[in-house]
Amino acid sequence: MTRITEQPSRYDHLETRPVEELVTLINQEDATVAAAIQKALPQVSRLITAIVEKLKNGGRMYYMGAGSGGRLSVLDAIELPTTYGIPKGVVNVILAGGVEHLAEAPEEKEDDVNEALDKLHREQLTAQDIVIGISASGSTPFVLEGLKECRRLGVTTGCIVSNPDSPIAASADLPVEVITGPEFITGSTRMKCGTAQKMLFDMISTTVMIQLGRVEGNSMVNVKLINDKITDRAVKMLMQKSGIAVYEKAKAILLEHGSVKNAMTALNGTHKTQ
Repeated sequence: MTRITEQPSRYDHLETRPVEELVTLINQEDATVAAAIQKALPQVSRLITAIVEKLKNGGRMYYMGAGSGGRLSVLDAIELPTTYGIPKGVVNVILAGGVEHLAEAPEEKEDDVNEALDKLHREQLTAQDIVIGISASGSTPFVLEGLKECRRLGVTTGCIVSNPDSPIAASADLPVEVITGPEFITGSTRMKCGTAQKMLFDMISTTVMIQLGRVEGNSMVNVKLINDKITDRAVKMLMQKSGIAVYEKAKAILLEHGSVKNAMTALNGTHKTQ
């Protein structure tokens, strides 16, 4: 395996360069990430299709990762129940060191294969579920052994890696390889690799939620009304979709039914959705 993510930066003597030049160069490197993802879109599409099928049939989706990529996957997963109104437990994260220690960033745990196996077994995974390994290097022991165990258990797997021909990609049923090249700071995969991971998480989870019917038109009709800003947005959404012209009337209907989707269903005279 060629560890492109560990190759020397294209730039040197960074400490001698002025701020404006540094930010310009970083921006130039960041601009290459979308093009790298574009090359992998067929792989991404196959992975998303598999996730949708699993979730439609009552399965669960898991990100499994360590380090920056694992932490970014937590940020993606925790937003979905609010944004799309899905039950907690549909999209999950198995994080090296534990989600409860997210802010502590226990990097040494990425080598702990026993923890990986223990966390997997606690989830009581079945063939209905899907696990997506996250590893910039493509060789993180926590992720690699986790995917191998999934294969033994008959659990479908995917992965997101940034080196070609990696052990993790070889262990995944649905690998996604996004080759972003050497980092601006040699080996600092929180940069371009992290940017690619964040973009992919957005792409995967958003497309999955659309395919599951959690979006109508271009609107978050199942968004949970957890604060004033979101409630105001939902009221205006309901007014637009229903034709109700009075803000307070629309708000009362929205609060009664709990979401734009349920309010529209009630207004149309059908049964309330779950």
